[in-house]
Amino acid sequence: MSLVRDVALVDELRALPAEAPWVEFKGNNTDPDMIGKRCSALSNAARIEGRDFAYMLWGVDDASHAVIGTDFNPEAHKTHGQVLQLWLANSLQPSIAFSFRVIDHPEGRLVLLEIPAATGTPVAFNSIAYIRIGSATPKLTDYPDRYQQLIERMLPYRWEQGIARQFASGDDVLRLLDYSQYFRLTKQPLPDNRSGIFDKLEGDRLIVRDVGDRWNITNLGAILFANRLPDFEASLARKAVRFVAYAGKNRAATVMHRHDGQKGYAVGFEGLVGYLNDLVPKNEHIGTALREAHPLFPELAIRELVANALIHQDMTVSGAGPQIELFSDRIEISNPGTPLVKPERMIDLPPRSRNAELASLMRRMAMCEEQGSGLDKVVEQVEIFQLPAPLFRSEDNSTQVVLYGPRSFAEMTPEERVRACYFHAVLKFLSGDRMKNASLCTRLGVASRNAAQVTAVINKTLKAGLIRVADPEHPRAGYVPHWA
Repeated sequence: MSLVRDVALVDELRALPAEAPWVEFKGNNTDPDMIGKRCSALSNAARIEGRDFAYMLWGVDDASHAVIGTDFNPEAHKTHGQVLQLWLANSLQPSIAFSFRVIDHPEGRLVLLEIPAATGTPVAFNSIAYIRIGSATPKLTDYPDRYQQLIERMLPYRWEQGIARQFASGDDVLRLLDYSQYFRLTKQPLPDNRSGIFDKLEGDRLIVRDVGDRWNITNLGAILFANRLPDFEASLARKAVRFVAYAGKNRAATVMHRHDGQKGYAVGFEGLVGYLNDLVPKNEHIGTALREAHPLFPELAIRELVANALIHQDMTVSGAGPQIELFSDRIEISNPGTPLVKPERMIDLPPRSRNAELASLMRRMAMCEEQGSGLDKVVEQVEIFQLPAPLFRSEDNSTQVVLYGPRSFAEMTPEERVRACYFHAVLKFLSGDRMKNASLCTRLGVASRNAAQVTAVINKTLKAGLIRVADPEHPRAGYVPHWA
């Protein structure tokens, strides 16, 4: 942590008209039990007040807020036979990442204790949770209204609002983020002054105010609008999209193209999708007079699946990001994290995203379909192109979708035929219809005279428990998914 920022933080705290529920000033009182109770109380109060951190500051008069200095040395201080910081860590439940920092302020020596706000459960000291009310530190259980407030405010951790760059100047923000793309993609006019730009970026939580007229760039701001992700922490840079194209059908084949993305997702999305579509093989069809080239995979499907991988990845999985691999017969798109819904239900159940703000902003920028319709469109496009059904799978803490190139019914595996049958039944059901033998013949490109082949596929899908007869008393009424 930089001294410049710490001094600016201290001066901002001192500028408060009085101690706040999340700020307390001390002279030289270093009683360990007092510190433990205050850690619990300030952490809980900070969450109620909507603050990410609470602070105790030694060396500042609690009435005038003047710097009076302190000789408190948290590194050397011991209590109950232990170093203070170790004893305090063992006495707080759950464990929180508090931080003592000695600050050489221009007006005197200070010690700052930075305390993270409670997350998940109230912070307790020796199994008792406290709260800050005025200058008092009562037990939290004595104030049920405050306890209820705290529980309501303790939302799960949101990666998007973590800090990618702290204490950035206005110039740093404008250099690190492609703000012009933000205004273009969100269809907003570019303000003619810096404060207008910062107000809009702050409104979408791409940046938040820090101390000393500085800004914090959030993970959301960086992952979407970074000019260069490597300009941020390595953990964020590893979330860049990686693309590899192989000359054959497996990873042992020669690598023909490799691209490790460096731009934020929103900044680089159009270029990435265009790059993929340019590399995807084309099939030639003879039109009325000219040969026409059609891509092997539907462009809309690729666009939606790439966006889906970006939105639904588990950002907390370190060292991994979305990956796209192009083979001669298929394209595989994967992202870190197991899916929040079963792979076979991705097409019909509403999506559950770990990154709600990221998803919302990407939809606003028209990078993907409206919520709940994206994978429907993918499967629909696959049917229009008469491709094998896509494969959705989860393995090794990752989610993968595979789009296959054209294959005739005879070339499809039994598993692919059953999967195509199931997805066709789902699409029919979602459109208010029912799958029938004739509609599946059309989907699989099987002539009606060979309908017996499709009947065999339906029977296998029934046996697998993926579909059922819509009306047992009228077997010709068609079929619906097993969950319908």
